[in-house]
Amino acid sequence: MAAGKKDKASILKKLGISALNPMQQEAFTVIQKGEAVILLSPTGTGKTLAFLLPLIEQLDPANPNVQLLIVAPSRELAIQIEQVTRDMGSGYKANVVYGGRSISKDFIELSTLPAILIGTPGRLADHLSRETFSVEHIQTIVLDEFDKSLEIGFEEEMAFILSDIPMLKKKILTSATQDVSLPEFVGLQDPVTVNYLTEGVPALNVKKVISPEKDKLKILVDTLCHVGDKPGIVFCNFKDSIQRVSDHLKQHNISHGCFYGGMEQKERERALIKFRNGTHQILLATDLAARGIDVPEIGFIIHYHLPLREQEFIHRNGRTARMNRQGTAYVLVWEDDKLPDFIEQLEIEQLTTGDPPRPSDWRTVFLSGGRKDKISKGDIAGLFFKQGGLGKDQLGLIELKQDCAFVAVHQAKADHIIRTLNNSKIKKRKLRVQII
Repeated sequence: MAAGKKDKASILKKLGISALNPMQQEAFTVIQKGEAVILLSPTGTGKTLAFLLPLIEQLDPANPNVQLLIVAPSRELAIQIEQVTRDMGSGYKANVVYGGRSISKDFIELSTLPAILIGTPGRLADHLSRETFSVEHIQTIVLDEFDKSLEIGFEEEMAFILSDIPMLKKKILTSATQDVSLPEFVGLQDPVTVNYLTEGVPALNVKKVISPEKDKLKILVDTLCHVGDKPGIVFCNFKDSIQRVSDHLKQHNISHGCFYGGMEQKERERALIKFRNGTHQILLATDLAARGIDVPEIGFIIHYHLPLREQEFIHRNGRTARMNRQGTAYVLVWEDDKLPDFIEQLEIEQLTTGDPPRPSDWRTVFLSGGRKDKISKGDIAGLFFKQGGLGKDQLGLIELKQDCAFVAVHQAKADHIIRTLNNSKIKKRKLRVQII
């Protein structure tokens, strides 16, 4: 084995995983041997690791070119896949490219080619048309959440990508949705399907909450008080509705974040970071958050608006009750509303009177240094413990990015950390430290 290349056991140990789940075990075997594989499994069951593990084993450490191409329908999913790839510590370079950021940044990162390139269809098609890198060594492509890419109008870009890679031998398609028709341009011949979509379904409870008023703002607040201090997502159909709901929650002192397509990419990323680390327990979101994003296990989701199609209903509900854990989806309906045909008769939830969810104990601190400065999570933890004087229970999740980092700090110590650590140094790098 070449220096730096890690085997499956080493990768799992680094990730802190003692054993693969049944879906991952079956996918590992099938993907290793098969040339055309469709992997179907609910959101949150570990599909990314399921396809990365066997494909990384087949990479050539002596080849300095791009060998594995992974196509994702959203920036968030592409970034998430890159993070999983980095966390695996396989010894192979991985980069992510996506729209919404300067393409010159891509060129800088791709000046040394990665073995694994992840990206959204539009940006990958752009690089292929520019011939940014050679495609002659790409033998494997993954179309992650492929049905979503087809659904949101990436057919032309995906057809171009597939037609522009002459040496493709292996195609892996993943989804959390069944019965998706594949266009001819995908060229999938005699695929082997690994289907775990029925696993874990009984863990989800779907309840109906009746609103006596057509305007459901009051019943939303009542539902959040009923649920209590649990992390959850409130789904709306439109970004304008999110603003209206957000204003109402602010009036009731209910802390939350927002996540929708019209936001700047930086703000979307920060909203997810603050949701992951507990700064915000509640996320108001459009269907952009229904899949393809990395968020923690959550206790509930609320359909403030009902989705227009069954697929969106399934994917929204899939954010909770993941990996066989319990979760509840609440459907808010005006008493005169009729449920769409794709929703069966639901049990009515009788709301209990309760206090609004408590403000979070955590704040998110931004640091102006990251991986490119050779800074590690251990370096940051050391700084916050030693110079910042934090106890172990006062330091939360650390997320390390290429050029910055985000750290969850107990709110009682947040101002102290800013005063103490702003302009401090890690590895000779002077850091700007501020609360976001």
